[in-house]
Amino acid sequence: MSSWKNLLLKIGDNCPEYGNSDDLKDHIETCFGVIRRELEHSSDDVPHYIINCAEQIPHKIPLYGTLDALDSGNCDRIRILMRFLTVMMCSKILQPGSLVVVFETLLSSAATTVDEDKGNPSWQARADFYVTCILSCLPWGGAELIEQVPEEIERVMAGLEAYLSIRRHTSDTGLSFFEEDDESGKGLVEKDFLEDLWHRVQALSSNGWKLDSVPRPHLSFEAQLVSGKSHEFGPISCPEQPDVPTAVSGITHGKQKHDAELKYPQRIRRLNIFPASKSEVDMQPIDRFILEEYLLDVLLFFNGCRKECAFYMVNLPVPFRYEYLMAETIFSQALPGAFPAVVAGAVRALFEKIADLDMECRIRFILWFSHHLSNFQFIWPWEEWAYVLDLPKWAPQRVFVQEVLEREVRLSYWDKVKQSIENAPALEELLPPKGGPNFKYSMEDGRERSEEHALSAELTNKVKGRQTAREIIVWVEESVYPIHGLGVTIKVVVQTLLDIGSKSFTHLITVLERYGQVISKICPDHDKQLMLIEEVSLFWKNNTQNAAISIDRMMGYRLISNLAIVRWVFSPENIDQFHTSDRPWEVLRNAVSKTYNRICDLRKEIISLKKGVTLAEEAAAKAKAELEAAESKLSLVDGEPVLGGNPARLSRLKLHAEKAKNEEISAKESLEAKEALFARAVEENEALYLSLYRNFSNVLMERLPDASRAGTLQDLKSTHADAMAVDLEEPSAMELDNENGRPKKSQSNGGSSGNVYNIGEKEQWCLSTLGYVKAFSRQYASEIWPHMEKLDAEVLSEDTHPLFRRAVYSGLHRPIN
Repeated sequence: MSSWKNLLLKIGDNCPEYGNSDDLKDHIETCFGVIRRELEHSSDDVPHYIINCAEQIPHKIPLYGTLDALDSGNCDRIRILMRFLTVMMCSKILQPGSLVVVFETLLSSAATTVDEDKGNPSWQARADFYVTCILSCLPWGGAELIEQVPEEIERVMAGLEAYLSIRRHTSDTGLSFFEEDDESGKGLVEKDFLEDLWHRVQALSSNGWKLDSVPRPHLSFEAQLVSGKSHEFGPISCPEQPDVPTAVSGITHGKQKHDAELKYPQRIRRLNIFPASKSEVDMQPIDRFILEEYLLDVLLFFNGCRKECAFYMVNLPVPFRYEYLMAETIFSQALPGAFPAVVAGAVRALFEKIADLDMECRIRFILWFSHHLSNFQFIWPWEEWAYVLDLPKWAPQRVFVQEVLEREVRLSYWDKVKQSIENAPALEELLPPKGGPNFKYSMEDGRERSEEHALSAELTNKVKGRQTAREIIVWVEESVYPIHGLGVTIKVVVQTLLDIGSKSFTHLITVLERYGQVISKICPDHDKQLMLIEEVSLFWKNNTQNAAISIDRMMGYRLISNLAIVRWVFSPENIDQFHTSDRPWEVLRNAVSKTYNRICDLRKEIISLKKGVTLAEEAAAKAKAELEAAESKLSLVDGEPVLGGNPARLSRLKLHAEKAKNEEISAKESLEAKEALFARAVEENEALYLSLYRNFSNVLMERLPDASRAGTLQDLKSTHADAMAVDLEEPSAMELDNENGRPKKSQSNGGSSGNVYNIGEKEQWCLSTLGYVKAFSRQYASEIWPHMEKLDAEVLSEDTHPLFRRAVYSGLHRPIN
């Protein structure tokens, strides 16, 4: 790497490039001297590289601004370049009035968007993003703006206040980390993200725009910078707002609102694990926002570069400690932390609240925590959580420990994980079964040899003998199915092929590629595919991971449909596990994700093909024009004028025009074929979500209490407690430890560290299933919204239980009333 580039990258770091000095003034002077010389040779490269650095190491923007548009709708790029413009204004590169014009342009667009008469309030997310960009610039340049253009910045502040007064408060219903936040209505009472940021900026303004969390290196060069030339920043324009739908309804408004929030997402949803006395100690209000910006930028741009990411996260340019705030920010993004001690405290705090944790957050917590432990030799004080064995099998804390251990086994091996819990050996009860495949026709355990064993051995020999799939299909049709029937045929074929492919993932893929046609032939419809999935589940009953992988691969080879998987997930045996195991849910998540990915891939391919068609049409039109021009041209042949020019050239042009036309036709045919596939995929997608939500509705309607007794989740939680109420004057086993008479802690939400969980199994089943309904609705909202009219008509009718409808609507971030 060129030395000047290296200096730019390392500026502000305590590193050899700057003599291990941390004096920012020395850094800037050293870097400027090198860059000034480089500008003589690479006048275009240097500004471009500085902007790249500013984009990808944003917490160093004040340094880059001292050294030294809005475009495609990339939110991170817009936000960061706005900050860069602000610090260039501080360094006298940009005139403050120009920056104010940018602010007012964005503010005007935002105000128009949320105007009920002139705008489209469904797109408030974009308006909020523009205002957030303005507010987030002020910590970096508010002091300079109030000093240089006080009237203009006061006008901007008044405009911001006016916007806050006309926009709609944003509720986080459906997006809260804890279910109790949705139920309590906190989202309707507390400030939303933008209101909170405005409050923090107002506090900063009241403090004279003084803060220590933003470096101000330009002040050391004020004498030099003031003599430089400031530049105007050209006018900017905001994209046109989407038209208001002609037929306004709750669904059309919801679709547009969802599209806007996808394109202009809120950057962070705060996860308050620790009290403010720990997470915001020695900070003024705006410091939390600035630190979150630093941390999120580092996570965004150094994702995949662990060493650099960790380095920058622990060396942010702030004068106070921020470990707790960093842990909360990292957990809000479901990523591993850098301070094990603080992370351990966060884990314990979340574990205490696990019963109220959003289901999707709970799953991510399990996945992250098991991965985190795998990077720390699986060390954890499991004895602290050994009490979960005294809880019912459906208690969320017990299920959490069980699922973490299962995921650890995937990342290591059974004996290693068992060794890691030796300080709480009783937890071995929660480990997954130790063992491999459950092959029905194995002869290793001395089972009596049956006719089915003989058929399995014969099939194994045929596969080892490299017989083709066609030959095996003939054998099945002539020698197995007519004599033994469908059930035995599926068992023998599926169990045997899975056994052959059980040695490794590669073996499985090889078997499915070579003999998938055999499975497809005997399991052509949903009923038979359901039998196929059941055999796969039985074969891998001791290995959840391999069961999920096998079913996923079979769906990938189109041996199993997503509808068959939904039917299997909602079979009685799996329904009984909804609240105690992630096994059926993992299979369902894989199926829905694979369907979603197919749709996304087809969309991308169609976009690419449309571009290809456009290019082919242009090439064909150009070739045709060249041919017609040549044919109309007069030339002399033997002294006589002849229409058509040089025959050899004309022949080449005709061939070129024909080839271009054929390529155009081929491109259009490819596009038509892909669009037909996409239309079919959309129909399959609709059928999937209708089936999924019908099944959810049916099983919940069978188990949920009457709506008059359970209209909210809190009502549902208290149902069992009310039924099990005991005379408070008489001690019970739930209140007293039988062994030592020590009173136990007890909470109805299961969040205590005692070994009592007061929610009944049926109620917990309903809570867990509703949590998954909400999680699926949130994760696949983009694919669900296009089918919302049909879902409303066929599934979410007035007869639907309000808790089920609330879970769906919350996941879609759709108003419930």
